[in-house]
Amino acid sequence: MPRPDLSEFPADLSGATRGDLLQLAERFGVDFLRLQFTDILGVNKNVEVPRSQFAKALDGEIIFDGSSIEGFVRIEESDMLLKPDLATFRILPYGDEGGHVARVLCDIQTPDGEPFDGCPRTALKRQLDRARGLGFSMMAGCEAEFFLFERGEGGVPTTTTHDDASYFDLGPVDKGEEIRRVIIEQLVRMGFEVEAAHHEVARGQHEIDFRYADALTTADNLATFRFVVRNVAARFGYMASFMPKPIEGINGSGMHTHQSLFRGPGDNAFYDPKAEHQLSAIALSYIEGLLQHARGFCAITNPLINSYKRLVPGYEAPINVAWSMRNRSPLVRIPDRRGTGTRCELRMPDPSANPYLALTVQLAAGLDGVQRKLEVREPVSRNIFTMSYRDRRKYRIDELPRDLHEALEQLEKDDVVKDALGPHLTERFLEAKRKEVEEYNRHVSSWEIERYLGSY
Repeated sequence: MPRPDLSEFPADLSGATRGDLLQLAERFGVDFLRLQFTDILGVNKNVEVPRSQFAKALDGEIIFDGSSIEGFVRIEESDMLLKPDLATFRILPYGDEGGHVARVLCDIQTPDGEPFDGCPRTALKRQLDRARGLGFSMMAGCEAEFFLFERGEGGVPTTTTHDDASYFDLGPVDKGEEIRRVIIEQLVRMGFEVEAAHHEVARGQHEIDFRYADALTTADNLATFRFVVRNVAARFGYMASFMPKPIEGINGSGMHTHQSLFRGPGDNAFYDPKAEHQLSAIALSYIEGLLQHARGFCAITNPLINSYKRLVPGYEAPINVAWSMRNRSPLVRIPDRRGTGTRCELRMPDPSANPYLALTVQLAAGLDGVQRKLEVREPVSRNIFTMSYRDRRKYRIDELPRDLHEALEQLEKDDVVKDALGPHLTERFLEAKRKEVEEYNRHVSSWEIERYLGSY
């Protein structure tokens, strides 16, 4: 089926009404509407309705079984409502056999119309409301890396990369150019402002950067980005994966997160032209908040067993709780831009994280530093990987958790992070992830067999 012509689709739907969206659906020939949301683990979910149900769906009257979604509710409290955010209505930029499809992102509500405590998007909104109460809005931009893998016989996923290219390589060595261009074209048709795309360091690894935005829009964009990347890759016969460390011995995929606080349009609260490094006291306290809570929120920003195979020395991923102006070995780096572009870059998150929860806990940590007016520790300009233990103690350099079990223990001790998530999300996340750790601990890997079977 031919793809829809979106050249005249409105660039901004802020303030759009139910009637406006019904008119757009009619005008652009939309046959199906996906009501999209994420579960507690950040996996995209949706309920799809035909044209006859559009009005009901946009009124927030579609009910789904929350007990079947990871981390939502128990079976005795299963019914949940999907409340669309009308401004997120977008038409998917390709034609399916069944017709044209649009999607709208949703918050989860209880049957009586109250916000659901287990909705990740609502958790981020709560933290953004807290920031507004302090006079700030959060701007964020994320660099989500991913791999492209070949599929085996019968479409089975493999870890065979589709090329052997490296950082910034060109075709024909870089075999992902065409796929990236199609991804970009589809993102642009859905309203993204894409800034750059390139091959990353590892073979088969890619990065597409889109413009920073307010934190909620950035989280929405990340959820959409992962969907589009996987969809385009599948149409080319490949599998796209945001798994942090799919291949031993090469770099893993990160999701470096740039963030700053604004007091109003064009008024970056991190910028002080008269201060050292032109960083305001608010910026420095925010950075210290990130550092003090990094071990506590690591389980959220790096949520897989596999995440901690990336957070090891030697592959550019940060493991040291420190900050620097330019050095890339610490956890937090300050890019060179100043003025409205003043920001800090947290380098630990990976793209398997739930984007809503990842930004929620980072903002909570930073705001805790701002509210307590924390004094930032000394920046580290040296390569931390080569520093002695004594020097690391001098700079108060700690390390991130070494595995998911330790990260969960740190999360349970951090009241700021738990308060940001709320009791429901905290309990369900810990429950799901501890089960994952237990399953992993019971598994006997091929490495163990090769290492021990003939020796003991």
